[in-house]
Amino acid sequence: QVGQVFLYFQWDSLLLEAGFLAVLVAPLRLLKWRSTAWRPHDSVTFWLVRWLLFRLMFASGVVKLTSRCPTWWGLTALTYHYETQCIPTPVAWFAHQLPVWFQKFSVVATYVIEIAIPVLFFAPIRRLRLFAFYSQVLLQVLIILTGNYNFFNMLTIVLAFSLLDEEHVGRWLGRGKKRHASAWPPSLRSFLSTLLELSTYGLLLYWSVQSFGLEINWEKRLLDSKVAFTYHEFTTWLHAVTLPLVGLGFLSLSLEILFALYRCFCIRGCFWKLWATLQWAVFATAAMGMFAVSLVPFTYIDYESNGKLWPGIHQMFGAVERFQVVNSYGLFRRMTGVGGRPEVVLEGSYDKQTWT
Repeated sequence: QVGQVFLYFQWDSLLLEAGFLAVLVAPLRLLKWRSTAWRPHDSVTFWLVRWLLFRLMFASGVVKLTSRCPTWWGLTALTYHYETQCIPTPVAWFAHQLPVWFQKFSVVATYVIEIAIPVLFFAPIRRLRLFAFYSQVLLQVLIILTGNYNFFNMLTIVLAFSLLDEEHVGRWLGRGKKRHASAWPPSLRSFLSTLLELSTYGLLLYWSVQSFGLEINWEKRLLDSKVAFTYHEFTTWLHAVTLPLVGLGFLSLSLEILFALYRCFCIRGCFWKLWATLQWAVFATAAMGMFAVSLVPFTYIDYESNGKLWPGIHQMFGAVERFQVVNSYGLFRRMTGVGGRPEVVLEGSYDKQTWT
């Protein structure tokens, strides 16, 4: 708090929380000093990074609608944003020249990436998580190209790496494992996985079309879009999904903890098995504690759901609130500068006739 209001932006809070999670994620090698092997509990602490990314993106999408900002509801926010943001980049000028229908569609895409796709962070299918990763990175790269927000977007991309696995990163580095030719006909598991993946994409497309009235205007050669739901309908939906999302997070974390425990038992040697289990117990307890206290700021998006949380969770959050290890997020709640931004104009004259 030493910086007071000057270091109280949401990206400052995000840096604090991500920094604290880095303490849990960073390797602590008390015995195997030179070992670089993946530890059984690493997936548990990395899950906390994924949960932070989910809270950041989902809340940022939701608050744009709960704020009742007319530009977000009218899908016109980006017709102002590029020229009224704090420090535009040269690319922002070109983005501002894009047609209005494309600007509106860009707002729709922002809603989809920030509200709908984050649920896929916890999908059991690997390709869905990769799809979610590249969607988030695309959004952050476009923001970087059109605006200056210091480390915020880079940090968000770093958090998105929690959606990847070692095999996928290995492909980037040219160390990918050679896969054998897939057998035909495909196995039942592979078939069901592909079917579920395609169904998810179809549902995502259907939700986008229905919620934002997407329709191609062939005569004018443009894509029409509008918000096809009311504020009351949205808040009702938000109230209905907030606590189930908490349940989804708890289920996902529980599975990670159980899988990590199983990996502890797979280690050779009784001593190392016991040592890994001890580490697992410490980090699993820390992960559960972090998840529990994060529920309070997360449910700020729906105060009715916040009131339904177990009182003990509120007490835990109250004990650590001053350290800001967990925070609430909601970026670009309202579009600034819609009515024009105040500017300081300095004028001077050498002959008191012509002012420059």
